Order: sequence, then structure tokens, then C-alpha cells
Amino acid sequence: MFLRPAHFRHPQFRAGIRDMLPVTPGFAAWGLMTGVAMVNSGMSVLEAVLMTVVVYAGSAQLAAIPLIMAGAPMWVILAAAFCVNLRFVVFSAHLRAYMMHLPRWERLLTGFLTTDLSYVLFVQRFPEPSEDPAQRLAQQAYLAGNCGLGWANWVISGLIGVALANFIPSSWGLGFAGVLALLGISCSLITSRLRVLAAVAAGAVAVAAFAMPLKLNILLAIAAAVAMCLLLENRGLSGLATARAGESGDGE
Repeated sequence: MFLRPAHFRHPQFRAGIRDMLPVTPGFAAWGLMTGVAMVNSGMSVLEAVLMTVVVYAGSAQLAAIPLIMAGAPMWVILAAAFCVNLRFVVFSAHLRAYMMHLPRWERLLTGFLTTDLSYVLFVQRFPEPSEDPAQRLAQQAYLAGNCGLGWANWVISGLIGVALANFIPSSWGLGFAGVLALLGISCSLITSRLRVLAAVAAGAVAVAAFAMPLKLNILLAIAAAVAMCLLLENRGLSGLATARAGESGDGE
């Protein structure tokens, strides 16, 4: 998608790169430490390189590495990675309206390259999908630039981590820089009282259920936030409908 001339020549392609640039150092540190962790877990260099390029999911990789070290069954490793990445079901459901006009292969490629941060920056830039071809091209160009830089940053930093695994101690904790970068971007999305309540609910549930296996606390946190938003939104709509009905009755 980022090699298509109509995309990389579009001004929004450069805008996507520009928006991603400030957080690339944090995610480069995260990718670096993920590469180090893979090699230190006993994976061969080839396995670590393949996982960096093919998996492209830092949280899933970090969830799977301890299980690989412990010799867990394959189904347990896959289940852990699946649970950690369930949040992308929510992302894809939201992005569906933006992507359904694209060929299937391009939707699949876009899904593979889209990360938490790419999603957040994209919906900040384009809050609503569009039926206009020019606007759709602008959206795809922005996402191409954003995802292209994110993918290159992650893969290159991960490969550097694999190469320097014996020289960079995991105790440095550089991976936390990526978490902080994502946290900062996510907090910028909390622009209403409903979003504040959703963030608080998700955080509280995630911490309370932290001891659950397979990172299921993340799934519970997402479910709690979504349920709270739906409940409060429905109550708000019901209250608004009741108020309007009362106003109509007064008018009669």
C-alpha cells in the first residue's frame, strides 16, 4: 500500500509520516528490547528474525516468549497471543467502514500493518469515513505513510535487538518507553466525560484482573469499557427521547 504512487505522492502520506515521527523513538526502544528478549529466551537467530518480520505484534511476542521458554504447548502459546491481540477485533470493526471499498488483499495487508498507534493517529485525523473518492484516497495515503514508517521502525529496531542481544541487558527496561509513548497518544483521545469513564473502567478492570492467565485481563478491560459506554449512551439517548416527548406534549 505504501509503494503505490497515488499514495506516496499524496500530501497525506507525508502527514502520516510526520504524525508518527514523534513516537518512533519509544517504539524503537520497545522493538529493540523485544529482539533482545527473543534471543535471550533461547530462540535461534533465524527464529527471532522470522518472528520479528512475520508476527509484527510486540505485545503478542512478549506474551509468547515466556511460554516458549517454559516449553508450553503450541495451543497455549497461540491462545495467549490471540487473547492479547483481541483488541484488534474492536479496531477492525471500527475501520470496516473506511476499508470495505478496497480489494480483499489490500484490506488484509492494511490489517496486518495497522497497529494500536496507527489506529489512534488515523481516527484522530479522520474521525468519520467518507464516500468521496478524493477523501478516501487521502485517508489511504495517510494510513500508508503512518503504517509504513511504523512497520519499518519496528522491524529495523527488532533486527538490531536480535543482532545486539548479547550486548544489551534486559534490565535496561527500554521496552517501557514504547508503553509510555502509546499511553501518551491514547490519553490525547480522552476528550469527553464518556471517554474518561471508559478509560477509568478499563484501567481499573485491567489492574484488578492482572493475575488472570493468558493476559485475559486485557480482554475483560475492553469488554468493561465497551459495556459501560453502551449502557451510558443508551441511557442518554433514552433520556433525550423522554425529554423531547415531554416537550412535544407541552406544545400540544
